[in-house]
Amino acid sequence: MRPLRKILDNIKPKFTNGGSLEKYYPIYDVIENLFYSSDRRTFGSVHIRDSIDLQKVMVVVWMATFPAMFYGMYNLGFQSLSAFEQLGTINKDDWHFIFIDLLCNYDPKSILDCIWFGACYFIPIYLITFVVGIAWEVIFAIVRGHEINEGAFVTTVLFALCCPPDAPLWQVALGISFGIVVAKEIFGGTGKNFLNPALAGRAFLYFAYPAHWSGDSVWVAVDGYSSPTILGIGAQEGLEGIQVQYSWLDSFLGNIPGSIGETSTLFILVGLLILLYTRVASWRIVAGVLLGTLLTSLLFNLIGSDSNPMFSLPFHWHLVIGGFAFGLAFMAVEPVSGSHTNLGRWYYGILIGIMVVLIRVVNPAYPEGMMLAILFANLFAPLIDHFVQERNIKQRLKVANDK
Repeated sequence: MRPLRKILDNIKPKFTNGGSLEKYYPIYDVIENLFYSSDRRTFGSVHIRDSIDLQKVMVVVWMATFPAMFYGMYNLGFQSLSAFEQLGTINKDDWHFIFIDLLCNYDPKSILDCIWFGACYFIPIYLITFVVGIAWEVIFAIVRGHEINEGAFVTTVLFALCCPPDAPLWQVALGISFGIVVAKEIFGGTGKNFLNPALAGRAFLYFAYPAHWSGDSVWVAVDGYSSPTILGIGAQEGLEGIQVQYSWLDSFLGNIPGSIGETSTLFILVGLLILLYTRVASWRIVAGVLLGTLLTSLLFNLIGSDSNPMFSLPFHWHLVIGGFAFGLAFMAVEPVSGSHTNLGRWYYGILIGIMVVLIRVVNPAYPEGMMLAILFANLFAPLIDHFVQERNIKQRLKVANDK
């Protein structure tokens, strides 16, 4: 790595103040920080020392998605190759098969075949998301004259993981552009956005192109193969209809069709435990979401309905279907757009838990609810923190006056 260090040191003066490429310093900075720790230090009598910085936080979140990501690629391949086996034919009109045919023997029992098939669909989505998302970050960093923020690396991977595997790539580029530009950069960038950028881009595509993004039919990368999602089955036939095709264990392990990163609650849980252990995620938000979901689902179970079978869906099924687990582990706990006070995090999490069940059960046109529930809570997070802070101020003033 020494030759690289020498090259970076030699060209650095061109990118610093007074250099011919000064305005492009953010590009140099992100390349340097990719390979080396920053040499910037704080000085003075008052400052905070900490071993973690924003770059390390984003790396932790990025790596925490790996278990769900790699299993998602395998599961996409397994579900698709199993569908080919059922159909008895393989339609290779799709351009993905140019790459799939290089290593795949179309055997659903082969782990290598399944991973390779899934990777041939996921990697193009991730590459487009990454290139377009980082390009927007670079443009805004150059125009504003600040560093390229590492938050874009996490936003791009989270957005890619919640995409359907057969999503048109131009729609993927449009969605991440909306998330980065409209939901984040126009408000000032990372730390100033009040909506989760990945979810905002995903919601935009849902409303703009519902045929590809609604999730009404199973997302399997097989042309001509379609069936209802688990939530779609539940909305029509209730828990009994779901259990005809899938067991709870299948849903927990991820042996179900779906978007790449959202199928396996088990592997998502591994990522969540990493975030909780490193304190990147707040356990209060997690507990609040689970509590809100539990109470609301129990309430609907008690009320019951003759016309709406979703009323009877129990709490433990809500946890393992749709985007609940993925949203809880990687979206709800996102520190910028969520509540920042400890008490506020409880209210914020409970609000998400209530809303996700409410949307799933009461809204027949949209069986999935986690995405909208989190975005709805994002809007209320500043208000929740405001009232919590006002409460804390009044309590401290009262204690001071009593003394």
